[in-house]
Amino acid sequence: MMKTLRNVSILLTAVFFFMQINAQEAKVNNAASNLTIFGTSNIHDWDMKAEKLSGAGVFIMEDGKLSGVEKLNFAVEVESLKSGKSGMDKNTYNALDSKAHKMITYTLAKVNKVTDSGNNTFIIETTGNLKIAGQSKQVPIKFTAKTATNGTTLSGKVTINMTHYKVDPPRALMGTIKTGEEVTIDFEVIYN
Repeated sequence: MMKTLRNVSILLTAVFFFMQINAQEAKVNNAASNLTIFGTSNIHDWDMKAEKLSGAGVFIMEDGKLSGVEKLNFAVEVESLKSGKSGMDKNTYNALDSKAHKMITYTLAKVNKVTDSGNNTFIIETTGNLKIAGQSKQVPIKFTAKTATNGTTLSGKVTINMTHYKVDPPRALMGTIKTGEEVTIDFEVIYN
């Protein structure tokens, strides 16, 4: 009886240890990640690249396959968004009130579905909270997750209307250049 109890205890410890290894927190690899915001104006299309990303995720792996996400968040430092044009950058920071709201953040609320697409690629349908300029809205985001031994890469696109976050689209040259209300956020964020 004691031997059986000891074996059960060893088995439970091994299972617990295995689960811990397969559900450890991973951090955003800023240097390897990319996030670009694309928009339009009455003159030409524009884009801004984020230079500073941060965040963490806990990805649940079972038998080498992604089965769920326990935690997921990422943040973009507003004043790390760069267009290559200092005037546009300044107008964007003012529109986003970067002095009061230094970060744009996303926090996972729930995973709705995980689909295995093969070749260590998974589609994760989520609902999360996107916070821009102090305004938080729940948004659906579909991530494509690629798993590897050195981490998980999440990629996708989401289109948002800036006015839903009480952000007036930036203007330039005394209002003659007007940006569109909608922007598309295109990202590839690596957690390892």
